[in-house]
Amino acid sequence: MTEKIYKENSYLRELSAKVIKKEYKDGIYHIILNRTLFYPHFCGGQPRDEGTINDIQVIDVYEHEENIVHVLEEDILDNQANLVIDWETRFTHMQQHTGQHILSTVFSKLYNAKTIGFHLGSEFSYVDISLPQLENSVIEKVENFANKIVFSNFDIKTYQIGKNDVSNLPLRKSPSVEKNIRIVEIDNIDYTPCCGTHVRNTGEVGIIKIRKWEKYKGNVRIEFVCGSRALKDYRWKNRYINDISNLLSLKDSNTLEGVHRVFEENKLQSKEIRDLKSKLMEYEIKEIINSSKDYRSVKIISNIYTDRSFKDIRYMTAKIIENPSFVAVMAVIEKDKCQIILSRSKDINIDMKNIFNNVIGIIEGQGGGNPQMTQGGGTNVDNLNKCISTSLSLIKKELESLGSARC
Repeated sequence: MTEKIYKENSYLRELSAKVIKKEYKDGIYHIILNRTLFYPHFCGGQPRDEGTINDIQVIDVYEHEENIVHVLEEDILDNQANLVIDWETRFTHMQQHTGQHILSTVFSKLYNAKTIGFHLGSEFSYVDISLPQLENSVIEKVENFANKIVFSNFDIKTYQIGKNDVSNLPLRKSPSVEKNIRIVEIDNIDYTPCCGTHVRNTGEVGIIKIRKWEKYKGNVRIEFVCGSRALKDYRWKNRYINDISNLLSLKDSNTLEGVHRVFEENKLQSKEIRDLKSKLMEYEIKEIINSSKDYRSVKIISNIYTDRSFKDIRYMTAKIIENPSFVAVMAVIEKDKCQIILSRSKDINIDMKNIFNNVIGIIEGQGGGNPQMTQGGGTNVDNLNKCISTSLSLIKKELESLGSARC
């Protein structure tokens, strides 16, 4: 069994060890040592340590039958191994994990809420708490209490107990193992069975900040950051607030009010623009209708646009075919792609979808719709004119075969 030094001393950064087993499979080496500093991946919700063995990067660490297996892409060649962990990664994991213990015990003490899940991610961590919902006032109360524990710099110690000693401690949760139960104690405040790495005192957590929370499977999922991650989180938010306050020419404390004001002004302006645009399109639709060409008592419209959105063209097309006896073939060119709409009035018995399916390949596109209106897009912009002319030819053939009959 691998001796897990990280359980005894989470501050040790370098260690020598001996290889006791080595296996090569799937192009990588799986190595077991007599002892290790490396914490395995997601044991108890905590990710693995990073670092090197004999200057070779460790790409994974996992536990198998009480041994810790180190995965490397290269062989370490001899039986002597020099282990070096990445301290920044280890310490931030220690801060987050200890911070989680503090948050969990505060929720337990204040609201009798249990922690039913924990995950330490690469940027943020979260705990799932057995509460149906949370309010801002609750979050502030929990944060204040948690950070008082941090700032009080209480000692944290770890030790092992036997199964018979479990009842002698006020454990926050039941242990998941039957023997060698490792306890993480925060100075008579919290007693928790845990195999993770932790700081020596609560002051090293730095600060605990709850970022957000949401309902999750009948409970509440709380996302938080501690220590160096909290500083990083505050740094970018402070920069953003300063940038926003400069843009709005307001004090940083007034930015929310300023953003609300700008948002409401934008809503009003957007509505005014939509109204004006709608009126403008009404005039444009009339012009398009007036410029239509008659063919066997049907008015045909065909246009290509390079300065309008496809949404606008679709709206105008829908308005045009509300009138009787209209066929419209409309297209839009947007950078390196084009979009096309084939449509007709309800009183014309032509299957526009069938015509569309026969021509969309010309622009190397695809799409769909119904017999009255079909639309799609393609990437062969150079063939757009050919696609439209072919569509018009097929439409005219249909009209000729119908003899201008109406459904």
